[in-house]
Amino acid sequence: MKRHLLTLFLTFYSIFHALSAEITIEGIFNGENIYIMNPFAATGVGFCIYEVTVNGQTVTDEINSSAFEVDLSVFQLKSGDQLVVVIKHKSGCTPKVINPEVLNPRSTFTVTNITVDKTGVLKWTTIEENGSLPFTVEQFKWNKWVKVDVIQGKGKPSKSDYTCTVNLHSGENRFRVKQIDYSKRPRYSLEASFNNRIMAKVTFSPSKPKNEIVFSADTAFEIYDFYGKLRKKGFGKTINITDLENGDYFMNFDNETAKFSKK
Repeated sequence: MKRHLLTLFLTFYSIFHALSAEITIEGIFNGENIYIMNPFAATGVGFCIYEVTVNGQTVTDEINSSAFEVDLSVFQLKSGDQLVVVIKHKSGCTPKVINPEVLNPRSTFTVTNITVDKTGVLKWTTIEENGSLPFTVEQFKWNKWVKVDVIQGKGKPSKSDYTCTVNLHSGENRFRVKQIDYSKRPRYSLEASFNNRIMAKVTFSPSKPKNEIVFSADTAFEIYDFYGKLRKKGFGKTINITDLENGDYFMNFDNETAKFSKK
């Protein structure tokens, strides 16, 4: 009799799990709870979800409703702690997390120090990072902020040090770092600056080039046509322009903007 009951239990257990599925979402704790839409089961009897776990612990909130809140505060989580939420549900129906973005990393960094030296080494120190997000390194030149590198953030609330090698131009050099999280709103550091008096201003020749532009030193450059379309971009001492049509162009280089005409 006991063997028969065990067989029936195992059969029911196998059928139940064959007719169930899981949704797993991962992220970090930002102090906010998640909300889940819970449709009826495909059979029309009861709700879709039968269990929710957070980091392996079963949620004790009432889940037998069309929508419910998972109170994450009861798990004694700290801001920035990793989270794995598993939603176990019956087949033929699909629950939905209403606000999954609250588990995404947020840009909360504070830069305590940022410097750039004469060798082109940019350094910055952060605290209060909450989840690993990339830092975009930007340099101000040509009357705009230009992206020069991307450094992955460490995501630690404690002190983190970063280093990035940048190309200096003549005159005043300004740098900053920024992060953009799921909100799409950028957050910026203070600026680091260095006045490069050693490097002479870069010049180019000829003023009406036919095949090639030659700079007096290696430099970053951009070439735009008269419609504002970017035609060439790079770093070096020469630019091959044989593929450009005859006409007028604008060129950014060093810390300068100039106009030239191709014959």
